[in-house]
Amino acid sequence: MATVYILFSEKLNKHYIGSCKNLDERLVKHKEKEYINSFTSNTNDWKLCFQVQDLDYQQARKIESHIKSMKSKIYIQNLMKYPEMIIKLIGKFNNEGSSR
Repeated sequence: MATVYILFSEKLNKHYIGSCKNLDERLVKHKEKEYINSFTSNTNDWKLCFQVQDLDYQQARKIESHIKSMKSKIYIQNLMKYPEMIIKLIGKFNNEGSSR
């Protein structure tokens, strides 16, 4: 199973959107700056602000891509505020149906 997650940095006033199979392990890698030239290595104040767990890995990747394609802080804030939005995304990118 996989997770889509969103981190937020107050210092940068930016969000980072990702997906992975093991969230705890991935958060440690971000914190320890294992990805040296990555966006998350620019600061050390990342906080987990949103997550959707128990997804199929391909479904998680599609949802991650969709959120990134929106390029909107308001969209991310609405995802956190309105759970029905994530329910619709899970349905849209489920394994049975095809997605764009």
